[in-house]
Amino acid sequence: MTELTIAQEAPSEQEPSWQERYGGPSREICRLALVDLARRDPRIMCVDSDVGGLESLFADLPEQYVNVGIAESNLIGTAAGMAAAGLVPFAHTLSGFAATRACEQIKVDVAGNDLPVRIVVSHGGLSAGHYGPTHHAVDDLGIMRLMPNLTVLVPADAVEAEQALIASAGLPGPVFLRLGRTETPLVYRQPYDFRIGRAVTLADGDDVTLIASGPYPVVMALRAAETLAAAGIRARVLNMHTIKPLDEEAVLRAAAETRGIITIEDHLVVGGLGSAVCETVAARGGCPVRRIGVPDRFSDRVGGELDLLEHAGITPERIVAEARLLTAAVN
Repeated sequence: MTELTIAQEAPSEQEPSWQERYGGPSREICRLALVDLARRDPRIMCVDSDVGGLESLFADLPEQYVNVGIAESNLIGTAAGMAAAGLVPFAHTLSGFAATRACEQIKVDVAGNDLPVRIVVSHGGLSAGHYGPTHHAVDDLGIMRLMPNLTVLVPADAVEAEQALIASAGLPGPVFLRLGRTETPLVYRQPYDFRIGRAVTLADGDDVTLIASGPYPVVMALRAAETLAAAGIRARVLNMHTIKPLDEEAVLRAAAETRGIITIEDHLVVGGLGSAVCETVAARGGCPVRRIGVPDRFSDRVGGELDLLEHAGITPERIVAEARLLTAAVN
């Protein structure tokens, strides 16, 4: 599968500097933002599970950096203790490891006590698929959604990831910030007013709504909307960067104003964005909902992120096909 890109207008004179600033993996952009925050606020702590690279970035802030080693349960327990003492810890690990190996500590120590721990995870979804199924983090959002008090964020690109990390620093409770592994296409070409819990309308339409979360799903939704527009189907595209608390108002508005909703995510079709949208629509009445995500079964496939997404049926072509079926069914 070829690399996905978003059609853009001719770059402005400022485009190179924007690309230079955000043209890298979201996890790297977030790390730089965290260092900047830490320099301005001595309460901010970087708690590392030996993910690599953070130790050099915090070399001049040794009192604000702790490496617990590859011990995810200790990572969360240590961060919880710091938060209880009045600090603002950002705990770093891989998404699959946080959601499963440290699940009990997140549940009991962090969410159970409503502590301001920011769990910053990389390798979310299928972005670490080259390591094999042990690193397929496709159940993480479903697990984290079940935790009371926990805010769950899935930025669409490096620009939004930086904004999400900065915004999370001011929240009173715990946060799960899910990032990918490698550089992905930029969705945003200029600053915007990022708000936790508020979906972003990337394209307007009144025929069908595409609700996506995560880098490639959002890009695929935008590409599908372009294809659908050429066929006379107007698709609304919502970037649902906050899985919890979900922007229920935006979902219900889509249910009332369009003929159906399609959710797109780099996660199992069970438990994640699709389930959250279905719960909202079912509880309040609404429209048909079709879910596009990783099939609800174990996979032994090894490969690159885009290859695995395509194998799972998460593609712009699939979105277009589902949109055509949905709009035809309700005509």
